[in-house]
Amino acid sequence: MMASRQSGNNAQEAASPLASPPHSNIASIIPSLPLETRCPPFPLRRYANFWVPEVILKADHPGIHSCFKPRPTDVFVASFPKSGTTWLKALAFATLKRSMHPPLDGDHPLRRCNPHDCVRFLDANFNQQKDEFEALPSPRVLATHLPYSLLPGSITGDPDRERSGCRIVYVCREPKDALVSAWLFTRKAASAVGSDARSFTIQEALELFCDGRCVCGRQWEHVLQYWEESVRRPDRVLFLRYEEMLIDPEAHVRKLAKFMGCGFSEEEEEHGVVSAIVELCSLGKMRDMEVNRNGSNMLGVKNESYFRKGVAGDWSNHMTPDMAQRLDKVVEDALQGTGFSFTSTA
Repeated sequence: MMASRQSGNNAQEAASPLASPPHSNIASIIPSLPLETRCPPFPLRRYANFWVPEVILKADHPGIHSCFKPRPTDVFVASFPKSGTTWLKALAFATLKRSMHPPLDGDHPLRRCNPHDCVRFLDANFNQQKDEFEALPSPRVLATHLPYSLLPGSITGDPDRERSGCRIVYVCREPKDALVSAWLFTRKAASAVGSDARSFTIQEALELFCDGRCVCGRQWEHVLQYWEESVRRPDRVLFLRYEEMLIDPEAHVRKLAKFMGCGFSEEEEEHGVVSAIVELCSLGKMRDMEVNRNGSNMLGVKNESYFRKGVAGDWSNHMTPDMAQRLDKVVEDALQGTGFSFTSTA
């Protein structure tokens, strides 16, 4: 049954009319885009070579491209889903906003709010939040799961628009861990948006992931786009690896601060501000906060769903060696000749 549906989807994908993304009139072409319904919790459409939730293409994408006005001081936290997004949001917010909110402050926003409330996703409910985005004081920290090629030209600096000067911080994660984390999160949180994913197996998730049929997939192409831009414009795109961040979080906070234009002073170093930020944003600390134990977001997803293990290599507890080999081979073949590898260079 899966094979027959797959072949049908492949045929539809091959017939896709898109050569380049016509962001302005996307609503008119959505019905003609290849559709994937086997990957909970949202139907996906293949748009400009990525599988994007249909709801984002309909409700948010046109507004982001026509209405959003980036500022030179903006910092965007970008990632493929379930790649360390929550942690990086917390670290970026705590670092950039430390003069207003010292990390040891008992009333720090991260002690009262989930990181996803402190750093809003640009590509989720944009039309409902655009006035709130505009009202945020500079410097703003915003987030996105969109591939680099689907960001507004005002952010990326396409030939027809003036570049805003804003910065992008991207975090990538090893594909097997990203897959397992997304699968477990989906099974746990999908009911909040009216989808039952309890019977969604890791084997089914793997089949779809290998074919790129997952939210913002293909994962390795998502990562590759941001990595290539970080090589081309290292002053505007900072590329981080989740696994390396786990090994030395303080070094990465210093790198993050320097990139965002707010490096730590000698006095801050002497007073342990870096270690205080790392402690404030640690998985254990955030998981134990009341808002993350019992709160939920605007979609009804429980905040505790965003805090699981926060480790590297947990895929081995959920995937067989054969499954791992298959995904490794798919990724290796896809990245051949690109110069990029998920193997840590640290």
